[in-house]
Amino acid sequence: MASLALGSQSVQPMPPPEFQELYQRFSDSVYRTAYRVTGNSSDAEDILQTVFMRLLDHRLSVDPLRNPEAYLRRAATNASIDLLRWRTSRAETEVDDALHSKGRENTALMREGVRRALAKLPPDEAEMFVLAYLEGFSYDELADQFNVARGTVASRLNRIKADLQKRLKEWK
Repeated sequence: MASLALGSQSVQPMPPPEFQELYQRFSDSVYRTAYRVTGNSSDAEDILQTVFMRLLDHRLSVDPLRNPEAYLRRAATNASIDLLRWRTSRAETEVDDALHSKGRENTALMREGVRRALAKLPPDEAEMFVLAYLEGFSYDELADQFNVARGTVASRLNRIKADLQKRLKEWK
């Protein structure tokens, strides 16, 4: 974003009122979406910032009649999956010994396994899975978002779940 220099200070221009309204109305939803996918509050805050900065930087407009919350949640899902992919590609860690632990650690490891498996899926599949099972989008909403038939959503989700289960078994 361009800034205006006044002496030794730099002043950022104020975002347009529509942007501020979008942020106030939907920032919690974007944060929750990012947190569900990443499992980390710091990452969720970064993704929240990323989503709204992209809106502001690219002067994107969100049509209020086309469900801006769904659009922003989808943007948060995509940014979260991108972050998971980046991390998976940069640092594969050894967790074999920890897989034998019990309780909370095992649950945390399972979540990590799901995140890694999601990061390896094609982007559209990962996005559809997250929107369906973490964000609670209905088949009809997903059909509208992905511009496919409702039946196609059901068959894709079944295939995606099978692929994730396979990847999770390989991870263990």
